[in-house]
Amino acid sequence: MKKSIYLVIISIIISSCSINKQIDQAKAFEKCKYSIISADSLYVANVDVSQALKSKNFDVIKSPRILLALLRKNVPFEGKVNLQIKNPSSAVAAIRQFEYKLLIKDQELANGFINQTIQVEPGGGETVVPIKINANIYNFISNRETQDAILNFLSNDGSSSEKKSILTIKIRPTLGVGNKEIKYPGYITINKEITRSILL
Repeated sequence: MKKSIYLVIISIIISSCSINKQIDQAKAFEKCKYSIISADSLYVANVDVSQALKSKNFDVIKSPRILLALLRKNVPFEGKVNLQIKNPSSAVAAIRQFEYKLLIKDQELANGFINQTIQVEPGGGETVVPIKINANIYNFISNRETQDAILNFLSNDGSSSEKKSILTIKIRPTLGVGNKEIKYPGYITINKEITRSILL
């Protein structure tokens, strides 16, 4: 009987240590420095965004594929955002899996779940995490204010100044306790400036 009690106590202590370690690593992850270094294979309704941006004659509103997608209220958006993470702290930053949301002008563009352990060593360690996107963005681009902002960002008006926008990435880690999963209290919010050149 005593042996069983000791095993239960040891199990509780180990679980407690494990959850505390994961929380500390998630807090270190929150303190990391983030940069969006590139975006690959971005397609809206099967239109290659990078090729469209390179074309001076491309008009997103007049694209037959995008027009048809808008009429069907199904505008598929696929791609990958490469997020660089640097850890300047003295503690290991790590999460084993996480939910994410991508927002532009506080409007949700896409969301998803990445089941991948990410660990960044302390003292300047860095890694690049590819965030894959696969979403129907009809509701996003049907918002007039958001649509105008996107059109302004994508437009090739001959201006010498670099077009910029703010991309917000919200990350919510999942902590593991035995066979159970506990969501981190709140999101880690990353606001990063993106330019048209990142998409080219």
